[in-house]
Amino acid sequence: MSEKTYAPIPWEPERYELAAAPTYHFDLDRRDFFRFLGAGILVVSVMKHAAFAQESGASGQRRGNSLPKEIDAWLHIGENGKVTVYTGKVEVGQNIRTSLSQGVAEDLHVPLKNIDLVMGDTKLTPFDMGTFGSRTTPTMNLQLRKVAAAARETLIGLAAAQWQTERQHLAAVDGEVRDPQGKRSLDYAALVKGQQLTQSVPADIPLALATDSTVAGQSPPKVDGRDFVTGNHLYPSDVKLPDMLHGKVLRPPSFGATLLSVDSHQAQQLAVTVVHDGNFVGVAAPSTEAASAAVAAIHAEWKSEPQPSGKELFEYLKKNPVEGRDPTGDGDRYEVGSVDQALASADHRLQQTYTVSYIAHVPLEPRAAVAKWDGDNLTVWTGTQRPFGVRSELAEAFHLPEDQIRVLMPDTGSGYGGKHTGETAIEAARLARAAKRPVKVTWTREEEFIWAYFRPAGVIDVMSAVRADGTLAAWEFHNYNSGSAGIRTYYDVPNQRIVFHPTRSPLRQGSYRALAATANHFARESHMDELAHTLKMDPLEFRLKNLKDERLRAVFEAAAKKFGWGKTAAPGHGFGMGGGYEKLGNIATFAEVNVDRKTGGVRVVRVVSAFECGAIVNPDNLRNQIEGSNVQGLGGALFEAIEFENGKILNGRMSEYRVPRFSDLPVIETVLLDRKNLPSAGAGECPMVGLAPAIANAIFQASGVRLRALPLAPNGLKA
Repeated sequence: MSEKTYAPIPWEPERYELAAAPTYHFDLDRRDFFRFLGAGILVVSVMKHAAFAQESGASGQRRGNSLPKEIDAWLHIGENGKVTVYTGKVEVGQNIRTSLSQGVAEDLHVPLKNIDLVMGDTKLTPFDMGTFGSRTTPTMNLQLRKVAAAARETLIGLAAAQWQTERQHLAAVDGEVRDPQGKRSLDYAALVKGQQLTQSVPADIPLALATDSTVAGQSPPKVDGRDFVTGNHLYPSDVKLPDMLHGKVLRPPSFGATLLSVDSHQAQQLAVTVVHDGNFVGVAAPSTEAASAAVAAIHAEWKSEPQPSGKELFEYLKKNPVEGRDPTGDGDRYEVGSVDQALASADHRLQQTYTVSYIAHVPLEPRAAVAKWDGDNLTVWTGTQRPFGVRSELAEAFHLPEDQIRVLMPDTGSGYGGKHTGETAIEAARLARAAKRPVKVTWTREEEFIWAYFRPAGVIDVMSAVRADGTLAAWEFHNYNSGSAGIRTYYDVPNQRIVFHPTRSPLRQGSYRALAATANHFARESHMDELAHTLKMDPLEFRLKNLKDERLRAVFEAAAKKFGWGKTAAPGHGFGMGGGYEKLGNIATFAEVNVDRKTGGVRVVRVVSAFECGAIVNPDNLRNQIEGSNVQGLGGALFEAIEFENGKILNGRMSEYRVPRFSDLPVIETVLLDRKNLPSAGAGECPMVGLAPAIANAIFQASGVRLRALPLAPNGLKA
């Protein structure tokens, strides 16, 4: 890759949920308003756009929103020898707690078992934009390694001063500083004596080389792994507080419905707390059953406007643009060369349209939050990928300074980009304020399906031109609504026009694992396969002929070798490939499918992925990320799609919405390419992008049917 490979990652435009208007508008009682604010001038600063500016910074209490330079902001060594490390990143099933601990252990020279990570607590950890975009490994792992290395050097300095010897004679090993010449040693706890390490972290602190790693690059047991598999781990939905009530919220009958009137008289007879504040109506009760019964007793009148349906979705997206440029600055247009001239003079031209449906995140754990007020101070436990973002939303909703709000994020049952917003925390906090007791709100599975945001749908138009020798001459690519992540082609094309068109969306939409890179890679890699078929060239040969990037070539070649590309498929079977570059990672995925010509049934038989993201921190964890991406990606590739009509979701239940099952799983094989000479990158998003086009291209080889819409075969291939 070029030097731009490791430039800061811009904020992707399809994180629509972060730029959306607040979910709730509270009409605070005037006395409450001034009681919260006090007399004088309003000085609340929510800093709504601060998250767009940086990846990580300091705790708002002490250092504002700049990156902390002091060791003690990140790391503390206790008198018992335990090393406590602080990070705003969170654990949502990706096992980042283990790999971050490995980085600290590597450069602090301390046993992994001695490290405790405090994650996602806005009172204790440095400010952090959030856990998404495959940024934790390239940013936070690197940051914590620098902190650990600085702490190690400080400890060596303390030992040298205490022993009155030259520091170059000393070494840090297994949680202690040793003096081989004097045959003496002191453990870290004895050196710091419980005091904070206030020294600054040098920007140029040397780190252990990947080739010399003893902890990083290995696959230790998962931190707290036994608690997860035995059921001892407490998720946000498990949090309980003394005297706690349970909350439920009255939902409108359709998206965009306006509340006209509320009659809660019958519900109030049930000895519950009923709250009607602006567009918010909810109850707090001693049990979830009582809360549900109370909500059912509320009579509300709503006004709904006609809305589009799924049947007209793609036509609607192309006809309803949003005025203005991409608001995130990621770039809504890229053009080089003379596309029109190249299209007119090329030997072969191809024009096709590809579409992608809305899909749901379907996390194992639906949204949950527990809120507790202590005077004018608010504490919330919730499952979120953005604790500091949720804190800002709470501050805005309740007109509070952020330093009066604490958000804690217990390790959570998955997110996939779907838990960036704080509506559940706001619901619990509003009910708790009215009830004057802690309140817990846990969304039902139906609420999770209907009221969470979806992965954006999209339409992608591609026009290309290729010479008779198989080299690409022109590439025009238009994405409507889905987003610009992964929109730029990595193939060598002299003439390009690539445009992202923001449009109005009928449904609430936002971040999803890999963002629009899945849609853009699906269209691009499907189109490349169609071009190869037009030229009667082998698809792998065609790709490699137009691909100069050596790292991307390497994963295609490695996956092809493992897959056995070039062999003849059995009758009814087909082979296909897809791949690309995203979030500093390189992926190539090959798939074998079987198509039953009588029933139209499609089954993925085998998937082989080769992946490279620089130096590997934890091989087993990396393999799990890749294989997990492929398992999840099966749903969006084959059958997941949200059905809707006139503002209502039609398949918002697990019994109606098709997700991958154990019976759907193919044989999955993974090839890891370890580049120890390159910085480590993340793997949460990139591995997914190669699967859908690989399956689509394999279906074409097996059946002769070219599918250009995701999901590819929700009900099998039509006869």
